[in-house]
Amino acid sequence: MTAGVTVDLLDPTPPYEQLRRQFATLIETGQLRPEDRLPSIRQLARDLDLATGTVGRAYQELESAGLIRSRRGGGTRVAVPPLDTDTVQRQRLTAAARTYAAHAAALGVSLPDAQRALERAWSP
Repeated sequence: MTAGVTVDLLDPTPPYEQLRRQFATLIETGQLRPEDRLPSIRQLARDLDLATGTVGRAYQELESAGLIRSRRGGGTRVAVPPLDTDTVQRQRLTAAARTYAAHAAALGVSLPDAQRALERAWSP
């Protein structure tokens, strides 16, 4: 994916930073999606007539920011954003609540009685 990615040598911004910004924007706006493959450092350097170190630095900064991931033999891909810990915690709590509700219902306990039992268990 080099379409639209350019480097302006007249721009005082270092070329690696121009690349970093452009890829970050493409990722943040969804034009590059999780797991999309980026060109290799050598290929992008060749396409843009840059040194491999320049492209490598841009990729390194993108990886440090968690936007891309590089794997030997697997290339460089857009990173899958981590789940928000609050979301994970809510999902686990909901699963535990469903399990508790199912057990209480199987025992024939009413919702108010199940809630009181939970409140008692909360503060032993």
